Amino acid sequence: MSRNVSEQLLEILIEAGVTQVFGVIGDALNAFAQAIHNHEQVEWIGVRHEGNASYAAFAQAELSGNLAVCAGTVGPGALHLINGLYNAKRERSPVLAITGQVPVSQIGTSFHQEVDLEKIYSDVCDYQAVIRSPEEAPRVILRAIKEALSNRSVSRIELPADIAEMPCAGDDFIHPLIRSLATLVPAEEQMQQLAELIQAHREKRISILAGAGCREARAEVLELAEKLQAPITHSLRACDIFDHDCPHVAGLTGLIGNPSGYHAVMNTDLLMLLGTDFPYTEYLLHDCTVVQIDTHLPRIGNRVGVNLGIHADIKATLTQLLPHVESHGPSEFHDKIVGSFEDWRQEMRQDADPDRDREPLHPQIFAGLINEHASDDAIFVVDTGTITVWAARHISFHSERRMIGSFNHGSMAVGLPAALGAQLLYPEREVWALVGDGAFTMAMQDWITIANRGLPIKMLVLHNSSLDLVKLEMEVAGIVPEKDVLEIDVPDLAEYSRWCGAKGVHVEHAKDIEAAIKAAKAAESPFLIDAVVTNGELSMPPKVKVAQATGMAESKLKQAWMALSGDHEQWNNIKEELAAYFDSSD
Repeated sequence: MSRNVSEQLLEILIEAGVTQVFGVIGDALNAFAQAIHNHEQVEWIGVRHEGNASYAAFAQAELSGNLAVCAGTVGPGALHLINGLYNAKRERSPVLAITGQVPVSQIGTSFHQEVDLEKIYSDVCDYQAVIRSPEEAPRVILRAIKEALSNRSVSRIELPADIAEMPCAGDDFIHPLIRSLATLVPAEEQMQQLAELIQAHREKRISILAGAGCREARAEVLELAEKLQAPITHSLRACDIFDHDCPHVAGLTGLIGNPSGYHAVMNTDLLMLLGTDFPYTEYLLHDCTVVQIDTHLPRIGNRVGVNLGIHADIKATLTQLLPHVESHGPSEFHDKIVGSFEDWRQEMRQDADPDRDREPLHPQIFAGLINEHASDDAIFVVDTGTITVWAARHISFHSERRMIGSFNHGSMAVGLPAALGAQLLYPEREVWALVGDGAFTMAMQDWITIANRGLPIKMLVLHNSSLDLVKLEMEVAGIVPEKDVLEIDVPDLAEYSRWCGAKGVHVEHAKDIEAAIKAAKAAESPFLIDAVVTNGELSMPPKVKVAQATGMAESKLKQAWMALSGDHEQWNNIKEELAAYFDSSD
């Protein structure tokens, strides 16, 4: 019996190592879904919303480095995939989107549900395989997969409903998937220049700002830092590479950074940017010597002028460089920065002390105790919002721990679906999803999917019925935060979890936090902690700019005046912030 195009597509995906496809079924995908049904090697993971499918695929691609697949049918279903795919694009994760399309004969006629998907997807995709005949299908399908893998990007396959069921052709073009084993090595001339530049700064201050591009070069970066006695500031995505317990680490800089990380970058003579496209130029020093090493040439000099740019792999470059670098002597600059980081960590431990039992609870306590109890190879999916701040400050992503999220795209509601993808990829590992109540309720329909599959995801929801990060953004801009636009009506999420068929616990008292976290860790099925926390906790940057301080002061003065004028909402807001700020363990 002859195969159809959908079956041929599936066989190519199997050869590429695909074992799961996330999506919502629909007419144009029926033939593809039927092909999956007839093959044991691939599982269709049906979700309640296509946006969750693309986030789940992102998680698998980001964690494994291999191709992950999501699918949506014609028009509306395909459009729902977009946000998660943008997240994959920004995080540079290899994801393939399979979208249905109306029959070829109807394209361009404003047919029911017809959308010009090629135009819509032109920005998010590096390549689009728009199939117009069975004969071309295998060639463009293979190219879409190779583009996604080689560029760590998003590709799309458009499968019209009629072609999906046609007998396949072009089998002679099908070949084993070619994966690059090449390494981009630097020129010897540039290595000599770099070694001389480092030698010229032997008696000066040297700092390293490291990003996710250092994931395979952790040992080499640490050896370089040891030789140069250079503190390591890192990007958010590199939290699980250069963790809190790692030698020479100064922490984060930027909007959610800490003082030691900020000063390491802003008070140096030689700044080495390694595998990072750190976007916040106001947190980069522009009047020092800058070296940047990256595998993506357009990123070099993208954020700050560089004195020496090297287009090469970080591990290959440092392996070549290290024999030519002499060990520098003790550095007062290094020791002061690293010591400051340790002092800051001690402050964070105090902030996360369960004895700070004022209610509503401090969110830091939950993050601190999860840090204590999570396994050494746990996967943390961190959503967008103030939860990102508490995770970065109170969790050390040491050992084999991983942290993923929407760190470049900055989208809410990545946590729940990405946890779904992560747990299905690594069923034997702990997966902790750390989310706010706004993010959870945006994606909560697929907690049913997680419950139905019995996946042991540990879900922490910070429940304060408010969009906290937006509140802070408004205050910094000098705007008075108004309850009617920031408040969200959130039900008892523990009860919702139990309604879905999972476990759930509502936590309002500090004495109950650790027991809830231990119960979540031990659970063999989904477990949700509905953590009732204050919305008065401020997450301030390591260095408050004049404009930020002015905006905050203006907003607070307006709030105070409104409170004195009888606005109970603003008075309650001020009281909550003051209580959270002055509360301490003693």
